[in-house]
This record gives sequence, structure tokens and C-alpha cells, in this order.
Amino acid sequence: MPLGCLLLCSCATFASLGGDESSVQSDAGRMQARSLKTTRSGAFSFHEIQTTAGTAVREYVSPAGIVFAVAWKGPWRPDLQQLLGAHFAEYQTAIQDPNRRPAHGPTTIQVQNLVVQLSGHMRDYSGRAYLTDQLPAAVDLETIH
Repeated sequence: MPLGCLLLCSCATFASLGGDESSVQSDAGRMQARSLKTTRSGAFSFHEIQTTAGTAVREYVSPAGIVFAVAWKGPWRPDLQQLLGAHFAEYQTAIQDPNRRPAHGPTTIQVQNLVVQLSGHMRDYSGRAYLTDQLPAAVDLETIH
């Protein structure tokens, strides 16, 4: 199998934004999780991954099994390329836009149906990203944290 195919196959196994719930376990392994806890509610479920570095990452999953949001809080910012998956390129392009005002404080990036919110300072980072077109109807954005 060509190397490119292997790389594509390995990237597809992570439960990144817009991905499938069945791969959360692989994602926890890649983050070197200390623990993985699943909580279910009527409108969605979420998987909380506690990393060995002390950062908590939550992956929110719709009843259809799609990761519609991710959130994090802790002393280290998680690998956003891993969490945003196929949406990372959109985020990266938006954050590097020369017309974007430099951020001193919380930052919100919105590109099409992707919203990424970042805040924090050294050793205290938090943020969330979600897909507006994948949000279950009954989900209040305040519950994604």
C-alpha cells in the first residue's frame, strides 16, 4: 500500500470534528489519555478525555454518531489539527488572514459552518469548536464547554 494511503487511513481513525463516534478510543490513545469518561444526555453524548498533561478535552456526539463539537480546558492547548480534523485547513486559513484584527483576548473564528472560539493565557487555555450545520436541534451552545 502506498505511504499516502496509509497516512490517509490513519488520519481517518481519529474522532475529530465532523468525524464518527466509533473512533474516540483511538483519539484518547493519541492524546495519551489518563482517563476517558462517557456521559449521555437526551440530545447528545460527550466523551471527556483527561490527558496526562492535565488538559480535559470533550468530544460532543449527536444521536447520529457524528462529533459536532469539541471543547478543551487546561494548562496546555490540545493539538487543534487533531481536534479539528478536516476542518483544520479552514481554521488555519482564517486565522492567518491579514485582514483579521490581531487578537488580544478571546478570539472567535467563523468560516462557513465552522466556529472556533479560543481564550486563555499561559497554563490556562480553553476553547471550543463546533459545526453549526451538525448541531442537534435541542442543544444549547452554553452546554458545550
